Parts: sequence; C-alpha cells; structure tokens
Amino acid sequence: MDETSKQLLEALQPLLDAIGGDAVEAPAIESSDIPISWEGEVVGAIRLPPLSHALELLVSRIEMELGAPLADLDRVGKQVAVRMLDEQGAFLLRKSIEYVADAMDVSRITIYNYLNAIKD
Repeated sequence: MDETSKQLLEALQPLLDAIGGDAVEAPAIESSDIPISWEGEVVGAIRLPPLSHALELLVSRIEMELGAPLADLDRVGKQVAVRMLDEQGAFLLRKSIEYVADAMDVSRITIYNYLNAIKD
C-alpha cells in the first residue's frame, strides 16, 4: 500500500471507530466490503460490523457521550439516553427494549414509559 492510500485509510479511522467498522487493504477486500477509491484506483475498503452488534455499538456510543455506563446514570440521565437511542433507531432492532433495560438495570416497563413520555 502506498503512502497516500495509507493516509486516506488512517483519515477515515474516526468514522470507522464511530460505526464500528474496519479499514481493509485492497488485497483483502471481500464482496461485502465498501470499496474506497482514490484518483480512480481502489485503495482499500470499509468492512462494516455485523448487524448483530449494532445495538451494542449504539449503547457504547451513548455511554461514551454521557460519560457513564447506562446503569450508573440517574433517572434524568437514563431518560436522556433512551431519547438518544430512540433518535438513532435503536428500538427498531429486535429485543432492544430488553437489552437496554438490562443495561440500565431497570424494567422493560420503565423503558416503555420513557419512550411514551418522549412521544407525548
């Protein structure tokens, strides 16, 4: 890999960290990877994480943004976290209510109450 290609993939690293993806060098590209072209040449690719890890990734980002694990947040912090997760589509994923409730150490009913309050 030439220096320009390496710098391009390194520049993408903050984005990859945010989405949980990986940079892949050109020789290792698979059909499911997203190719990255520079000046007409494929210099690498982005490999996205399996969808099964999407909720874990969303929760990790929210915890990082709020500065604490979901279980350690106070009631208002948990409501803010649920709002943020809802805005990012987390609750469209199967079993997300249960996952977030466990992560917050609250009941599923509490999560539903927070979501209902958001919609009102």
